[in-house]
Amino acid sequence: MQYIGEHLLPGQIGHFFAILSFVASFLATISFFKASSATLPTDKTTWLKFARGLFLIETISVLVVFSTLYYIISHHLFEYKYAWQHSDKSLQVEYLLSCFWEGQEGSFMLWSFWHCVLGWLLIWRAKEWEAGTLTVISFAQFCLSSMLVGFYFSGAKLGSSPFALLRHEGILDNAPIFQDIANGGLRSDYLTLIKDGQGLNTLLQNYWMVIHPPVLFLGFASTIVPFAFAFAGLMKKDHGWVKPALPWAAFSGGILGLGIMMGAAWAYESLSFGGYWAWDPVENASLVPWLVMVAGLHTNMIYKSTGYSLRSTYFFYILSFLLILYSTFLTRSGILGDTSVHAFTDLGMNTQLLLFLLVFVVPAFILYGIRYKSIPAINKEENSYSREFWMFIGSLVLFLSAILIIAKTSIPVYNKLFDQKIASSEDPEFAYNQVQVFVAIIIGILTAATQYLRFKDTPRGVFTKKIWLPTLISLVIGTLISVFGKVGYDKHGIGFLVAIHVAIFTAVYSVVANASYIWLGLKGKVKAAGASVAHVGFGLVLVGILISSSKRTVLSWNTTGIDVFQKDKREDPAENITLFKGITTDMGQYMVTYARDTFNVKERKRFFEINFASKTSDEHFSLYPDLIKNNKGNEGFAANPASKHYWYKDIFVYISFYKENNAADTATFRNTEVKVGDTLFYSSGLMILHKVAVNPPSQKGRYHDDETSLFLDMEVVAKDGRRYRASPGIALKGNELRNLPDSVVSQSLILQFNKVLDQQKGKLELGVKESAAITDLVTLKVYEFPMINILWIGVLVMVFGFWMSVYQRVRR
Repeated sequence: MQYIGEHLLPGQIGHFFAILSFVASFLATISFFKASSATLPTDKTTWLKFARGLFLIETISVLVVFSTLYYIISHHLFEYKYAWQHSDKSLQVEYLLSCFWEGQEGSFMLWSFWHCVLGWLLIWRAKEWEAGTLTVISFAQFCLSSMLVGFYFSGAKLGSSPFALLRHEGILDNAPIFQDIANGGLRSDYLTLIKDGQGLNTLLQNYWMVIHPPVLFLGFASTIVPFAFAFAGLMKKDHGWVKPALPWAAFSGGILGLGIMMGAAWAYESLSFGGYWAWDPVENASLVPWLVMVAGLHTNMIYKSTGYSLRSTYFFYILSFLLILYSTFLTRSGILGDTSVHAFTDLGMNTQLLLFLLVFVVPAFILYGIRYKSIPAINKEENSYSREFWMFIGSLVLFLSAILIIAKTSIPVYNKLFDQKIASSEDPEFAYNQVQVFVAIIIGILTAATQYLRFKDTPRGVFTKKIWLPTLISLVIGTLISVFGKVGYDKHGIGFLVAIHVAIFTAVYSVVANASYIWLGLKGKVKAAGASVAHVGFGLVLVGILISSSKRTVLSWNTTGIDVFQKDKREDPAENITLFKGITTDMGQYMVTYARDTFNVKERKRFFEINFASKTSDEHFSLYPDLIKNNKGNEGFAANPASKHYWYKDIFVYISFYKENNAADTATFRNTEVKVGDTLFYSSGLMILHKVAVNPPSQKGRYHDDETSLFLDMEVVAKDGRRYRASPGIALKGNELRNLPDSVVSQSLILQFNKVLDQQKGKLELGVKESAAITDLVTLKVYEFPMINILWIGVLVMVFGFWMSVYQRVRR
């Protein structure tokens, strides 16, 4: 049957090149392997030329697949499931690329693209290691391309094609509107009934999600290069790969670290958990390979300078890439669906994902075990006054930290494998922090002191002479922070607070000692200071994390007494302040006003203008947090925070609740007889009539000069003790009477002076109406993050240090 409006050619082109990539990568793997194992130079050259040609075909195929899918998404061809599921017509152009990363297929495609880029760099630079490393990369490409072919073999599905048609996926089968009742099957004009796609997940509609995933996936992809060198070395029984692998490991550490922290910046700006790191399983799954890669980078440098730790270098490089594959299984199998906001949904490829992991894990560790004894190792123990000894200790600490993190993260896997119900901690952040704070202490000390040691041996006097001054300066700075910094985070007891203060000192020690080493150790040779600069950055990251987290302060304590939601694990009403539109409210350091809200049609967001005025200075500013309506079957709204940035702190705000009162006002006035001095009650408090005033000057703007007015001077006292003034009145002109009601918005209260019942006895009639329809309200969560900019500066400095090291190694 011909279906009206379908564009089949783009999908056919994309699917053809996906299959071509699958075949070319398989043949390239064989050809590079043949070139690697060839003994005759002529055979090696022949196989290399053939393999490069196949890798070129593979690269072109990946680019065509990528471009075709972008065409389908950008032209809103909703006959394709991927475009319908991950985009819509109203999506801004800048977010179209984000549609790639939302789905598993697109993220596999991105990963494959970076493998192609890295593969060509290796063809250019790897020389004698080209064939061995490209064998591994081409095989990884073969595995990744298998995720995109969408074949069925004997009922088993191989991959999930991004070019699958919506009508082939069974989504429309149960919807009667799409069925041809007369002839059976799908209507030929079904596309005319599909007005729009499901849209991009609201959490991904942020500029960070356009740039963060490409950088992160480059980091993921880059871990294969040191792995490929190590695997090729095991295959050839040749350990000369260590030197060319070193700049690649530094690049991987830098780019993966940058990708991880860009994700932290996205979380800080887009998620409403009030921070940049929550020990989320997906965050952990990317952090752990980085820790192991950095450990491998340091043991690599140890071996290059002393001959020690080659076995460890093999192990760490192999494990780092395998942990990337394990994190791929964790985040894409659906096993983390209930424990992470980042994880992908299950596409029914769990078996294939597990095979992707095992097909590298099993051969790599078997080969490592077989070759273990033949890997050179120095039996003599390292001198404890040598740089290599403490570098190895540091690498071991990073490795153990990684193991502890991944063990906790893997609890859902353990539960599923062994049918257990081990619950995660009620306070998952502290469950990690209580261990990792001691890791920070140890690493801080080691990064500070180790560079002052020489390889193999260091005279005691030389070490002491150089290290005493940075140590003294760090002690002074650390003491000043502890005494005057008001770091009093005692939520988890005095022991943890002491550990935080020690960790702050060691982080400062790392910064000061490494900055000093550039002059004391390297004599000002900045070009050779890549490692020191990276360590300075890492120390700044630790300082920023420790201070901003331990001094994070809630500013939005509930001073109104209004609770609009129940306490749960995520939010506590006591830490959220409710604001009524136009009503200035006291919020501790600031007077805060919910001024207005506007809906941005292009971005599909409702922005709220929140005005802050300092109570102790003339400072005032406005922040614009927003809400975007959840899609894809999720109810409610997703909150995007807003921040006011100072050099020494951030004010961080997000909307935790919003109520728009646009319904018709169906409440009626309850008329009551009242006299001066009487007290009346309403649902949330009481009202007192103090006096009646004739033509009061304070109300001059509410009545005309030719009118006689009467105003009631009333005080409204809410249950929480807050007091409000109200002045309902009437204006008389001849026989005409005009009511002048008054409202107490924050109490949803309207008061109307109806008439004088008995002038002699002072009896009056007052109308009281309690209506929820008189105002909009929002509930805010406001944090203060002191010194958080130290964290972001530290990230930039650390990554710059990594890249300095890469440049330095490549030049050599």
